[in-house]
Amino acid sequence: MLHLALRMTAHRITALLAVACAVLGGAVLITATGVLAETGLRSHLPPGRLGGADVVVTADQRYRPGGDLPVALPERATVPARLVAELGELPGVGAAVGDIGFPAALLRSGRPRPAGEDPGTAGHTWSATRLLAGARIEGRAPAGPHEIAVPATAGLDAGARVTVVVAGRPAAPYRVTAVVHAPYAGVYFADRTALRLAGRSDGSAGSRAGTVDLIGLRAAPGAGEHLAAVVRDRVAGTGLQVRTGGGRGEAVAPGAGAARSLLVLLAGSLAGIVLLITGFVTAGALGVAVAGQRRDLALMRAVGATPRQIRRLAAAQSTVVAAVVLAPGLALGYLLADTFREALVDRGVLPAGLPLVRGPLPALVTVLLTAAAVRCSAHCAAWRTSRMPATEAVAESRGEPRVPSRARTRAGALLIVAASGLSVVPLSVRTALGATATSLAGIIAAIGLSLAGPALVKAAGTAAVRRLRPGAPAPTWLALSNVRAHAQRLSGVVGPLAMAVVFVLTYTFAQTTVLAAATDDTRTGTLAQHRLTAPALGGLPADTRSAVLGLPGVRAAEPVAATTVVWPYRQFGETESEAVTATVLAPGAAAVLDLGVREGGLDRLTGNTVAVSSEVAGPRGAEPGGRVRLVLGDGARVTARVVAVYSRGLGFGPVVLSRDLAAGHTTADPAAQALLVRTDGSAGAGRALAAFAAARPGLALTGTGRGGTAGPQTPPEVWINLALVVVLIGYLLLSVANRLVAATAQRRAEIAALRLAGTTPRQILAMTRRESAVTTLAALAAGLALSALPLAFLGQGFLGRPWPAGPAWLVPLTAVTVAVTSFLTVELPTRRALRTAPAEVAKAA
Repeated sequence: MLHLALRMTAHRITALLAVACAVLGGAVLITATGVLAETGLRSHLPPGRLGGADVVVTADQRYRPGGDLPVALPERATVPARLVAELGELPGVGAAVGDIGFPAALLRSGRPRPAGEDPGTAGHTWSATRLLAGARIEGRAPAGPHEIAVPATAGLDAGARVTVVVAGRPAAPYRVTAVVHAPYAGVYFADRTALRLAGRSDGSAGSRAGTVDLIGLRAAPGAGEHLAAVVRDRVAGTGLQVRTGGGRGEAVAPGAGAARSLLVLLAGSLAGIVLLITGFVTAGALGVAVAGQRRDLALMRAVGATPRQIRRLAAAQSTVVAAVVLAPGLALGYLLADTFREALVDRGVLPAGLPLVRGPLPALVTVLLTAAAVRCSAHCAAWRTSRMPATEAVAESRGEPRVPSRARTRAGALLIVAASGLSVVPLSVRTALGATATSLAGIIAAIGLSLAGPALVKAAGTAAVRRLRPGAPAPTWLALSNVRAHAQRLSGVVGPLAMAVVFVLTYTFAQTTVLAAATDDTRTGTLAQHRLTAPALGGLPADTRSAVLGLPGVRAAEPVAATTVVWPYRQFGETESEAVTATVLAPGAAAVLDLGVREGGLDRLTGNTVAVSSEVAGPRGAEPGGRVRLVLGDGARVTARVVAVYSRGLGFGPVVLSRDLAAGHTTADPAAQALLVRTDGSAGAGRALAAFAAARPGLALTGTGRGGTAGPQTPPEVWINLALVVVLIGYLLLSVANRLVAATAQRRAEIAALRLAGTTPRQILAMTRRESAVTTLAALAAGLALSALPLAFLGQGFLGRPWPAGPAWLVPLTAVTVAVTSFLTVELPTRRALRTAPAEVAKAA
């Protein structure tokens, strides 16, 4: 069977070219998606400033909902400080160090200077230098309250004086007692001083008193292999995590774990659409390839081949082609994954130090999925020919079934109806998740069109021929007759082209409409004109708000921050958990923000209280006065009372936390992240605020653009989804082009017969051009029709109008791309077929 399949493949190279391209593109996309998923599951950051620790003990930075993947928590959870001494007494422990991180920045010549990777956590205890790998220290340990050690990258020498801003306190002079030569070094204070500045000493106020961020352990000589097991036994049942090797990197920055989880979710969301489209394209390409071999398969049936042998032969041919192109497809998939990683790093989704995992698992999964898809599609494509009686199979091999399959037509119609029902979701669910129903509905409708396409094309072709005038040109009559007689062949091209149109319009306009609605929410809801931040200092100084309120023309100044919460809720009888970005506001936030409060008020945001958006309040039972259970960004489980419901959830997130509720549960102080300032709008007020920011080193003043930056920023995955559109559209169009080339090449006998009957080459070219025009118009009309309803509902639900937001040029650009693809991929093979003498073609057939 394999030998016969190889011989048949050698004589059908052109027909199987579309299969090769479909499998190649599918392998690239599936492999790249798998690499991203594996990176999210297995990749680790370098240990950084914990490189000298053999074992690191941290709090559990993951929330584990029952029956679902764990959710990474980006805010630093703490460890009891008393555990440092207890772990230090374990056998095999050479040193135990409790590490903390807090804002610290050096000022030289009135400007912040780099000291550590992140100014927000650059400050540490002097003991933490023992956790550095290969550190070389010049000088002595800081002892007094105004002594520090600095990294060598600061350009300071021992004995120098420098101004330091620490944890929001006013800038103060410090003496440098030591210079630390080591990568990832920060600013080091005497242990007691650091604990006091960070609010971690036993006598400090706040929920983080008496805690450390993590505990680093250095093993005594000869105890390295057994230390981790001893520590795990000691902390068993406490919920603490013991990290060694590559796991230490995540302990440095919990946000990296959240980025990895986002990578897994992103790969999961991409996998669905990638598998759907690659399966659709591969099945269509195999349909064209097998259709060109129906005569050969029918003759084999006539000489005694069984139906099973026919199907196995078709599957064997396709498997051979797939095996040839899988290797380059896998290699290109790994390259594409690296490109995606760079894009994710550029958009701030992934930390730059997170390496890509290039394991064999994605390649193995790709091979298995591709082989299964190819064999299943080949079996389905050859099913009809293999099941027909031999005489009927031979008779039908020169044409198409006269009557399209009724079951296929009904299935297609049902899918189109189901897609129409799915299109209404954005009317009631005004969230990013609700918007995904638009693109999903479009793709399902396009698949339905492909199934019902032969019946629709045949009906349209029959109607067109009947209405054709007697004096119509011969090429026009031939083109319309071909449409009617070869409806299945034409629908096999119209369907993928229509899917490309639907995919481009629904997927792109879904993203741009959500962005437009979110931008409108923030623009309308932001009353403040200015935003003050201090990223170079690790946070705003504590006296910033009071100083700003004393400036002329300033009417209000309120802090705003962002964090992550996990919201478990009941849906369809099961508990679902969603990690969302939450805004943190003070009771006076109504002076700078208008969230569109419908019930309650933001002035009640004190204590354990929250405000929720109207989009989720009803479905989750979060009405004013009710209580919701949340998991904060550091894993703390809280029950909060709902004090307000607002309408601008797309711009400001589904939930708003009171500053009291978030205090002590975020890595950075919520009051120090940003300050929204509302003035009387006068030029004098703007100049006063600009002068204030210029006079204070490290402050950054930006305009809100009346809402451009007040709420949560545009999710980076939106831009990645748009990039995915470009990749998938390129794959779709390439596959369609190869399918058209293969289908046209298979018409050589038909073209030769027309020429022998007296048709001129010019008339044949005119005929194929008219067929291309019909194909283009049918694909565009079907694609626009299938996109119209989902996009109308999307616009009505999100923008209050029956059309989406987005670039208007996208529609004509899509139309031109489809037209050019259809024309060139038919014109060029036809011209090549016309170069061969018709008698030679007839003899070869």
